[in-house]
Amino acid sequence: MATDLVEINPDDPQPEVLERAAAAVRRGNVVAVPTDALYALVADPFSLGAVAGVFRAKGREAHRSLPLLVGDLMMAEELASELNNRFFLLARRFWPGPLTIIVPASARVPLKLTGNTGRLALRQSRSKIANHLINLLNQPLISTSANISGRPTCRSGIEVFGMMDGRVDLVVDGGMCAGAGATTIDITEPYWKLIRAGAIEEKEIAECLRPS
Repeated sequence: MATDLVEINPDDPQPEVLERAAAAVRRGNVVAVPTDALYALVADPFSLGAVAGVFRAKGREAHRSLPLLVGDLMMAEELASELNNRFFLLARRFWPGPLTIIVPASARVPLKLTGNTGRLALRQSRSKIANHLINLLNQPLISTSANISGRPTCRSGIEVFGMMDGRVDLVVDGGMCAGAGATTIDITEPYWKLIRAGAIEEKEIAECLRPS
């Protein structure tokens, strides 16, 4: 597979570049894009071929789940079997932003996407590129770090191209991503749990969820 590289302005994304990326996703391809939390591989979560393509590109173990980016709370509600009060408190406080929230997946979400756990990781990004793509496609996007599993996450399009050349179809180069990675928490159990530390500190989450 030959990987293409195309430049984009992250603050004012060119429509023709966004449409090229959206067309690649529609074909079931894997595309690397800059977000507000480093570079990510995006793809169609409802295409099993695209899901398999993301696992293959990363060399990711099949039992690992793949997070999704959503455009708004309504899209999150469609993907979850149920959303509790903690979800809405967190989403209203930290979305859009670098917080990934693990919720119970609805039946319309492919089980492979959840790593066969039935739990789904959701985030709404501040990235104009990611949000334009979601709007163009009118659906959520797989969004997992643009790197080979076990290797460092890439902070620039050139880094992504160097590591993922031949593994993905298109790299959308928006320059450097300086932000920290997203914090991930699981709210599917009676007590919420920090899964991965990131840009939002654990104490901020605890304060948001503290009973009034």
